[in-house]
Amino acid sequence: MFPRRPPASLAAWLAGARGGGLLAVLANQCRFVTGLRVRRAQQIAQLYGRLYSESSRCVLLGRLWRRLRGPPGHASVLMAALAGVFVWDEERIQEEELQRSINEMKRLEEMSNIFQSSGVENHPPEPKTPAEGNEKSKDKEEPWEMVMDKKHFKLWRRPITGTHLYQYRVFGTYTDVTPRQFFNVQLDTEYRKKWDALVIKLEVIERDVVSGSEVLHWVTHFPYPMYSRDYVYVRRYSVDEENNVMVLVSRAVEHPSVPESPEFVRVRSYESQMVIRPHKSFDENGFDYLLTYSDNPQTVFPRYCVSWMVSSGMPDFLEKLHMATLKAKNMEIKVKDYISSKPLEMSSEAKATAPSSERKSEGSRGPARIEYA
Repeated sequence: MFPRRPPASLAAWLAGARGGGLLAVLANQCRFVTGLRVRRAQQIAQLYGRLYSESSRCVLLGRLWRRLRGPPGHASVLMAALAGVFVWDEERIQEEELQRSINEMKRLEEMSNIFQSSGVENHPPEPKTPAEGNEKSKDKEEPWEMVMDKKHFKLWRRPITGTHLYQYRVFGTYTDVTPRQFFNVQLDTEYRKKWDALVIKLEVIERDVVSGSEVLHWVTHFPYPMYSRDYVYVRRYSVDEENNVMVLVSRAVEHPSVPESPEFVRVRSYESQMVIRPHKSFDENGFDYLLTYSDNPQTVFPRYCVSWMVSSGMPDFLEKLHMATLKAKNMEIKVKDYISSKPLEMSSEAKATAPSSERKSEGSRGPARIEYA
């Protein structure tokens, strides 16, 4: 039997609830439970941090992630962040991303045999795939607009749908350096600190033993009076000797070991794809390249100002990259040869955590000899 009248404390609570206090009570309860679980997760992370090495923690968290993995926003994502571990299963650059960039280069080459050593006269029509034609009514992409026409490269841009930003495309050629040298100079972080005066910091934060992807932290000067910008991004490269092509893909990510700093403005939207097609071989002078680039530098300037900065800064960067490659060619500076380096060996712990289907796809790429770093 229920009492005829509720206790005084319950009556007071109900009275408060009628006045709007019910939501406050529920909110306090949620905060208490959430705080308790966060503190417990931190204690567990600290305990495992003392008991296990960094590689062992990555393996352990990888197993836990695969068990608990759910839709975006799942609690396991929070757990990974609290444990201070980067979840490669979600962030590594996949083979499909590399292939998309190569296919874009192929489509341009199929449209027209352009940009030989003498330069380009006309930009080929925008290539369209069947999938793009079917989605035309949904997300129609803007056409490319010529921004700069130089002897050794051409620069286009197009608005990114739904934003105030532009995507940029550079199609160029060099005949006085080899593809191997040009590719190595882009990948060598230590050498870039010497030839790029805008670099404040550039270092590899973590490497993925499965795919060879790397996470880097890059801090760079921006024109006065803007603050310096910092980028945290993952990159992966592929060298396909059979098809005579090289590709480097990068995009922004978040990494728990590189929190946002008040000294810099974090750039969270950044993508870059570089495809290199040798005229003959990797070690003979002459190649074409396709660079597609976009980022959101988080400025308060109008779109045309940002576009001007990128349009004027990109030729300067390409010229510095070219000169740095010439110095490497003349052996004035030693540069690591990424193409000849062996693929990363997968550790026993990583083999235990990598899904069998993924290992199968990584090891069955056919005769195309692909190397990663």
